[in-house]
Amino acid sequence: MAEIERYDIVIAGAGLTGAAFALAASQAGLKVVMVDPQPFDAQLAPTFDGRSTAVAFATFRMLDALGLGESLRPHACRMDHILVTDGRRPGAASKPASPAFLRFDAEEIGGRTGGEPLGYMVENRRIRVALAEAVTRAGIEVRAPASVATVRTETGKATVVLADGTELVAPLVVGAEGRGSTVRRAAGIETVGWGYGQSGVVATVRLGRDHGNIAHEYFLPAGPFAILPLTDQRASLVWTETTRRAEALRDASDEAFHAHLMRRFGEFLDGATVEGPRFVYPLSLSLAEKLVAPRLALIGDAAHGVHPVAGQGLNMGLKDAAALAEVLGEAARLGEDIGSETVLERYARWRRFDNAALAAGFDAFVRLFSNDIAPVRLVRDLGMAAVNRIGPLRRAFMHEAGGATGDLPKLLRGEPV
Repeated sequence: MAEIERYDIVIAGAGLTGAAFALAASQAGLKVVMVDPQPFDAQLAPTFDGRSTAVAFATFRMLDALGLGESLRPHACRMDHILVTDGRRPGAASKPASPAFLRFDAEEIGGRTGGEPLGYMVENRRIRVALAEAVTRAGIEVRAPASVATVRTETGKATVVLADGTELVAPLVVGAEGRGSTVRRAAGIETVGWGYGQSGVVATVRLGRDHGNIAHEYFLPAGPFAILPLTDQRASLVWTETTRRAEALRDASDEAFHAHLMRRFGEFLDGATVEGPRFVYPLSLSLAEKLVAPRLALIGDAAHGVHPVAGQGLNMGLKDAAALAEVLGEAARLGEDIGSETVLERYARWRRFDNAALAAGFDAFVRLFSNDIAPVRLVRDLGMAAVNRIGPLRRAFMHEAGGATGDLPKLLRGEPV
C-alpha cells in the first residue's frame, strides 16, 4: 500500500519561483510541500547557476516581505542607471558606434519610488541561499531528490504520485518546475514558441575600475551584449551569440576567451578579468496556452519562458507567485475550495494578459535589434532617439521595468499576503 500524505498545495519544483511561492503560500496559512528532482543543497553550489538577475525594485519589495531582504542586501548591487546603445561593431561599449542610445536614470522617478533604484543585480546563487534559509525557518517540507511520476485529478482533489510510489494528495498542484513542466504536460496544456538560434554566454568578471552602478546593454547584429553591475567591483556579462559560437566560447581556453572578450569590451572600465566558470544557456520563447486546468496552476517558466533581453523572466515568475498566493490565501479565508475552477480563474485573469503582452514585446524587441538591415536600423535608432527626448515616455518605461505598473499583488507593494 502506497504511503499517502495530505497537503493544501503540492508544488512541483523547488527552484527560485517555486520556493518563493512556497514561502508566500505558507505566509497565507496554507500547508505546502515542494518536490524537486535536484537535491535541495545542490542548488546552492556556485556551479549550479552562473546567472545573475536584474531584480526589479517592486520584486525586491516582495523578497523583503518574504523575509529575504536582510540576507540579500549585502549581495545586491543597485542599478541607478541603464544605458542602451545600438551599434554594428564589437568593442563599442566604450565608444558608441551609433549616436542612438537610451539612458534611464533612477533619479527621474525617485520621488515616486522612495529613492529606490531601477532594480538590483543579484547573483542567482545568492537568491537561492536566501530562499533556502527562509524555507528552513518557515518549516516548509521539501522532498528532494524526488521526481513526479504522474498527476491525477478528480473531483475535489489532485494526487501526485512520486517515482518511489509515495502519493501526495491536495486540492491543488502548482507547476513551478520550468519549461519542461511535468505538471503542464499532465494537464494537457500545449505551448507556443520557438528558438532564436542564439545562446547566452554568461560569465562574471572583475573590472579594472568601479562600474558606477550603471547597467549597459549594447546591441550588436548577433544579439545583445550586456554588462550588468555586481557588488565588489564585478559585473555579470550576458553575451548573446549563435549557439555554435556560444558553445565554442564556453569551451575555449581562458586565453582565447579573454581575447574574444576584449574585442567586445575594448578598454571599457579598464578591462575585465573572468572569475569562475562560464555558462551557456539556449534562448527561446515558450508560452503556455493556459495558466490553469482542473486542480492545476502554472507559474514561472512552466507558464512562460522569455528571452533575457530585458532581464524580466524571474520578475514575471515571482509576480505569478505573488498573485497566485494572494488569490489562494483570500479563497482559503473565505472557506472556498482553493483548487476550484472559480478560484483558479481569478489567478489566470490577473496574469494572462501581462504575461502574453510582455512575452510578445520581448520577442519583437529581439527581432528588431538582432539584425543589421539598414531600414530597420534607421527606424529603431530614430525611435531610441525620440524616447530619449520624451521624458514622460522614458519614465513610463522605467516604471514598467521596475515592475511597478498595473494591478500589483500585495507582496510587490511590500505588504504581507
